[in-house]
Amino acid sequence: MGLGNPGKEYEASRHNIGFLVVNRLARAHDIPLQERKYKSRWGRGKIEGHPVILAKPRTYMNLSGDAVKLFLAPFSLTANQLIVIHDDLDLPFGRIKIKEKGGNGGHKGIESIMRATGSGDFPRVKVGIGRPPGGMDAADYVLQPFDHAEKQLLGEVIANAQEALELLLRAGLQAAMNLYNRRGT
Repeated sequence: MGLGNPGKEYEASRHNIGFLVVNRLARAHDIPLQERKYKSRWGRGKIEGHPVILAKPRTYMNLSGDAVKLFLAPFSLTANQLIVIHDDLDLPFGRIKIKEKGGNGGHKGIESIMRATGSGDFPRVKVGIGRPPGGMDAADYVLQPFDHAEKQLLGEVIANAQEALELLLRAGLQAAMNLYNRRGT
């Protein structure tokens, strides 16, 4: 489940990096995201030999849990079978960090998912977007598009997040954490 906000005005925003990663995974593994049900846009396929469902909530970020809760039930999935891809203000731009479970770290989308599922026991792939400059409000910062320098590197960042998810599926959570949580970028 890649997190973001629906709508053209948010398409290129920092908050939508989860959507961008899911889009790349879908293209790379020929998984069309054509289904529109359970407040999500999604598709089924295989990555690294594992059956997967790639999804993007069609709710706003702060209501991501509504879509996740609706999505898990019909597929008989539990929260710990979910992998959430999202932006992280506390990581420098481009840094990937994988977390097995835990709190919301101040992320409203993760908070919503935890509230809706009653659990924080789901892996996350966090993609760093850096801190807002000066005294800028974090809420305003995450809704802005990437700046020029970030746009130059964005393709590489999304590719790294894709590789992290593929490694997670191929070799397991611990192997992915060992590699990506030690990297500087």
